[in-house]
Amino acid sequence: MIRNLTLAAALLAPIPVAAQDLPTAPYLPLSMAQTAAQTALDACAAEGHNVSVVIVARSGVTSVLLRADNAGPHTVGSSTGKAFTSASLGRDTAGLAGFIGENPQNDGLRDMDPRLVIQAGGLPIKIGGALVGGIGVGGAPSGDADAACARAGLDAIGAE
Repeated sequence: MIRNLTLAAALLAPIPVAAQDLPTAPYLPLSMAQTAAQTALDACAAEGHNVSVVIVARSGVTSVLLRADNAGPHTVGSSTGKAFTSASLGRDTAGLAGFIGENPQNDGLRDMDPRLVIQAGGLPIKIGGALVGGIGVGGAPSGDADAACARAGLDAIGAE
């Protein structure tokens, strides 16, 4: 009887299992996203531009949205689309627009996802070589001005 109980106890005892390593992925902390967005907004304000700035995570989900007083109603949508595009495709939206313009066979990229906005002002956020999100700025008088403000935001957090 004792032998049977010992065997049963041994079989029912928890067996230590080697824990598998969970996958890890770099991400953009909210505090860094907030700093980048505020810096971009301030850079455009210093030039007299009322813009919206959006930061999205690598997944395309919005992390931060800032809209300046008196920014046009369209600026939220354009900045969101630019940030999403940069995070999704991993490249700047001005470069993407040029790529499509020079390669008409790739014009279908414009219709690949209705959230894409292919105009200057969106930049991918890369830290340590890893794509962690996108920043989009909309509302300045030109895409180049939007992109310059976005770049200021990335510089503030040491992003590539």
